[in-house]
Amino acid sequence: MNLSRSHQTETSPEPRGRLPVRTVVGFVVFLVLGPLVLFLAAGTTDWMMAWVYTGIYLAASIGTRLIAVLSAPDMLHERAQSMSAKDIPTWDRWLMPVVALLGMFVSVLIAGLDHRNGWSPAVSTGVQWAAALLVAAGYLLASWAFLSNRFFSAMARIQTERNHTVIESGPYRFVRHPGYAGGLVSYLALPFMLGTLWALIPAALTGAALILRTALEDRMLQDGLTGYADYARRVRSRLIPGVW
Repeated sequence: MNLSRSHQTETSPEPRGRLPVRTVVGFVVFLVLGPLVLFLAAGTTDWMMAWVYTGIYLAASIGTRLIAVLSAPDMLHERAQSMSAKDIPTWDRWLMPVVALLGMFVSVLIAGLDHRNGWSPAVSTGVQWAAALLVAAGYLLASWAFLSNRFFSAMARIQTERNHTVIESGPYRFVRHPGYAGGLVSYLALPFMLGTLWALIPAALTGAALILRTALEDRMLQDGLTGYADYARRVRSRLIPGVW
């Protein structure tokens, strides 16, 4: 999520110390579950592109968290408790699970079943590797956004207790929601990378939900965050420079 805020309030101390055990366990389960569903649905581990994707996914997920432990531990604490926050808008309580479920689990489930049953026409090796580069680029962009924004929450909410400031560094110089932009690229490229075109159905639905979430969150930020409207006038694009 991409949040930026300039808010002058009395703030409470930001959390420090170790993350709750349940948070760490939940993250490990989330890491393992996606690749596990992919390979179980495929009925084989002899699938090179699935291993390439798993490597990209794990490297990005683990790498960003390890860096954040050193550079922004308070952000990890906020993400750990964001689901229970009371100020989450109703629309995001619906959209965030849809994006997570479709983008991660349904997409890889259908991709694995497609690979097992041969539903899709053959996708050339060149197209698969080109798509793999796009998937990696999408993860890199999302990781850059994650590490550039210490208010990068899992839910769309205004973190008044953490005194948000407007983030204009890193990829936020080019688009207002670079994390979502990276996710959109990787979601849509993954079916081509895996050579399982039936997975384009949940990928397209995920992309639509992500675009809707971007529009709603951007409106929330412009209406409620001091300084964000000025930032939006300087950085005109939400997801794709020069397009939207």
